[in-house]
This record gives sequence, C-alpha cells and structure tokens, in this order.
Amino acid sequence: MKFELFIALRYLREKRKQTLISVISVLSVAGIAAGVMALVIALALSTGFKEDIQNKILGATPAVNLFRIDGMPIADPDAVLARIGRIDGVTASAPAILKQVLVSSAYSNQGAALKGVDPEREAAVSEFFARILGDDARALDRPAASPDDGGTPPPDRIFIGKEMARTLQVGAGDTLRVFNPLGRLTPFGMTVSEKTLKVAGVFDSGLWDIDANWAYVHIDAARRLFAHSPGSALLVQFGIGDLDSAETMADTIRRRAGDEYATSTWIELNRPLFSALKLEKIALFITIGLIVFVASLNIVTTLIMMVLEKQRDIAILAAMGATADNIQRVFRFQGLIIGVTGTALGSVLGVLASWMLDHFRLIRLEAAIYSIPYVPFHVRAWDVALIAATAIAISFLATIYPARSASKMDPVEALRYE
Repeated sequence: MKFELFIALRYLREKRKQTLISVISVLSVAGIAAGVMALVIALALSTGFKEDIQNKILGATPAVNLFRIDGMPIADPDAVLARIGRIDGVTASAPAILKQVLVSSAYSNQGAALKGVDPEREAAVSEFFARILGDDARALDRPAASPDDGGTPPPDRIFIGKEMARTLQVGAGDTLRVFNPLGRLTPFGMTVSEKTLKVAGVFDSGLWDIDANWAYVHIDAARRLFAHSPGSALLVQFGIGDLDSAETMADTIRRRAGDEYATSTWIELNRPLFSALKLEKIALFITIGLIVFVASLNIVTTLIMMVLEKQRDIAILAAMGATADNIQRVFRFQGLIIGVTGTALGSVLGVLASWMLDHFRLIRLEAAIYSIPYVPFHVRAWDVALIAATAIAISFLATIYPARSASKMDPVEALRYE
C-alpha cells in the first residue's frame, strides 16, 4: 500500500479534534450516495419505459413494411420477394392487409385497425400469436362447412384486443359485424361491404392503444371483405435480426423492389416517442447529476478543514522529505475514498430499489393514458458504470483545490507556533 493511501485512510478513521469535520465527511458520503441512487433509479425508469414499449410494439408489428406508393394492393407478393432476393439480416417475410373498419356488436360499436395475416408466416415476423389469451394461431383458420349447417360455410374468425372486447362486451364465441367504410364498387354503384365474424380469442399486447383498437383476421377473410384478388396483399412485412439497422435494411429492400414501392420502419413510425424518451433520459442525467455535484462541494469543505487541522502533520511530512505531489495525493485519496464509498453505496441501493419497484410493480399507471399499466425499471450495467464513473470524476475534481493548497503550505510557518 502506498504511504499516501495509508495516511489518507488513517486521517479518515481517526477521531477528530473538530467533530464538524467528521459530520461533514458523513454528509458527503450520504450526499453522493443519494445522488447516485437517484440517478440509477431515474435512468432505470427511462430505460424501462423505452425497452418495455419497444418490445411490445415490436411484439405486435414488424420491423420493416413494404407497400405500393399508390396505395394499391400488391398483386403477387411472392414475385416481389423473389425480385428482392435474399438480404443478409432479414430473417423472415409475410404478406398482410391493414385497413380501418367499423366493428359492431349487439352492445356497442367502434372504429378499428383490421389486420389480415397469414398465421404461419406472421408468427415469423412478430410475436402477436404469443400474446393470445388461451388460444393459438390456428383459431383464425376458417373451419370446413358442416353437414348440420346445410353445407353453409361457417363465419370467419377474428381476434380482438382485451380492451376492445371490454368495450364491445364480447368474448370468445360471440359474433361481430365488420364494415368496410369505403365500401366497394358494384354494377349498382358503391355498396357497403360487411362480414359477420366469430370471435376466436382475445389478445393482450401490453399496450393499451393496440389492445383497444386492433383486430386480426385471416388474410383470406380480409381479401374477401375488401374485395382484393386472391393472393394479393397491401403490405409485405419483414423481420430482421438487428432492430437498430431497420432503416438500412428498408433502403436495400426499397431499392430492389422498384420505384413504385416505399417502405416504413418501426423506427420511423415511433420516432417522436423514442426521441422524447431519449431526450428525457439525457435531461434526467444532467438534472439529477447536479445532486452529485452539490454533494461534492462537501468534499471540498471537508478537505479544506482537514488541511487546516493537519498543518503540523503536513509540515512534518515535508520536513521528512515528502514532496508536494506526495502531499497532494494524500488529500486526493481522501476525497476519492469518500467519493468511491458514496458511489458504491448509492449504486447498490439504486439497483436494489429499482429491482423492487419493477418486480413488485409498485407504481401503477392509467393504461389509457400511458399505454402500459405500471412503471417498469430496467437497470443496465452500462448506465450504472457511467453514473459511477461520473460521480468518481466529480469527486476527484473536488479534491484538486484543497490538495494544491496543502502542497503549497510552508512547513516553517506551520511549525512556528507549535
């Protein structure tokens, strides 16, 4: 052990002539610990919001969508996929139809986003079918006609969100009427297109907006409702391995598909939300970081008072051959010990508090306003390391002035009145 560190530890452990110095030292540790703890919790909250909402959005929607610029259906999605070819990083693809409809039950009605999907291929680009309560993707398949029904085909199936089910007051086995508000063109003019669908199950995506406004049917049922040709689709969805590269992947897909096509990504569709969350995280780091800065001022006070108390010791060290750098290191070590102790204590308490808040879901939210039912706290090692490094750096900077003052002390003047 370096003798500077040995002396610094001894100074911090010994009983003080001035009790005030010990009190300020304890307050310095407590202040830094409180600041670090608050920062860990704040960044865990910000990270939790971002990751929770991102995972739930991507659980219900694909990373990249391809569609025609003119809004017309893609007549042969498989031919477009063949033209695009294999792209490194793209893991799967699936056709889909997504349009606004009016959904009506015996008790209520509401607008909804109706998505027609191919159950087998949809499972490869999103986690939607993992969110179905008590059922599976095969429930969307239209059952064969039964002789008991006189050979009449049974109604198509539909999955609805749990909030929509609550609004419409329906459950599995009930029937709904779905209207295409744009209608379709017939020899007699525009007519309203409608279908009677049987509720096959209810899904819970974890996001209120999706659970309240989205519904899923088999893509063949959507083609019949919207009068699209067999095999057509409005969208071709893509799953990718690296979600952060969605925009790069989308550019490649659009280039290969042709000029009549455009793409959208999960990043573009949710950019305002995630930009706001990113800005909030930076603002939290700066504002709550000021707590650590204020606490570091106590380190300055502690060290200045200790320099005044230890003038005789400093003079003796100088007389014994200690250099100015040696004396500076003694007081820098003292400040760093206070900073490291407070940082370690605050980090542990912050991680523990974040785990408890997340595990027991102690802070509840109104899902209709915030989209999620509770505040998630996700602690990331990188965030804790950044906070710890910042707190220790501030503590080190706080030692510079007192340490230099101690090193410039004249030992003769210090011992003159001893």
